[in-house]
Amino acid sequence: MQTYFLVTKPWIVFANLIAATAGFLLAARGRPDMALFPPALAGIALIVASGCVFNNCIDRDLDRKMARTRGRALSTRALSLPAGLLWASLLGITGTAVLWIWTNGLCLTVVSAGFAVYVGAYSLYLKRHSVHSTVIGSLAGAAPPLAAYCAVTGRLDLGAALVAAIFSLWQIPHSYAITIYRFDDYAAAGLPVLPVVAGIPATRHQIAGYILAFTLAAQALAFCGYAGFAYLLAATAIGLCWLALALGGGRTSGDRQWARKLYVCSMVAIVVLCAMMSLDAVPGPWGPPFFL
Repeated sequence: MQTYFLVTKPWIVFANLIAATAGFLLAARGRPDMALFPPALAGIALIVASGCVFNNCIDRDLDRKMARTRGRALSTRALSLPAGLLWASLLGITGTAVLWIWTNGLCLTVVSAGFAVYVGAYSLYLKRHSVHSTVIGSLAGAAPPLAAYCAVTGRLDLGAALVAAIFSLWQIPHSYAITIYRFDDYAAAGLPVLPVVAGIPATRHQIAGYILAFTLAAQALAFCGYAGFAYLLAATAIGLCWLALALGGGRTSGDRQWARKLYVCSMVAIVVLCAMMSLDAVPGPWGPPFFL
């Protein structure tokens, strides 16, 4: 059973649940529907887990080439490919049923679109063939919080667009930091990630640009009236700290250690942002108070 649990990448599922909780509580505006909350998060978690298992099935040959992943169950054949595919399918079908019964069609559509991007576009093709895989794949990372938001509101609005932008823009520099830190692994596997294709200096510039865009998107959530002043202060502080590290780090410690610090900073940034998004959502009706 432990093998079946670990192949779902539980740390990734948990991280997505933190983001989904933030999206749900933001949309709830301080009045969460506690009957909707458990099935919404459970369904999202099951579909995310399904995508992770399918990704392990697809990447089993690549995982054997990378020190970080060669111990995974499908790459070591501790779990057979048919068993992995069956497990992934059961998780996906169960998650789909939960969302279909207890949430709404828009929530299910958003999660399904994220699943299609992650498994169909990213895992099956882009990861092996395109330097743009990280950027396109980031859309899948935004799906869980966006789906949770839509489970509450039942619509796509400006708040939904900002949630999608925030989490997508966060995913890109976070992933680039990993590819720099694990540069040798990605090069050995022959994956066309940006540091391998364009070099680390070019990737550093891209990282700084995306962090700046993330910070502006996070601030926009407050400026457009969806979150309060405490959230705005936190979003600004974490964005500027992350950007300062991106612009100034690595000169003495080297690119690899700098990338590791940037990765840790990205994790702290998104946890703090999710917490403040959950705690400082502005009760409706929403409007742009900072522009008045």
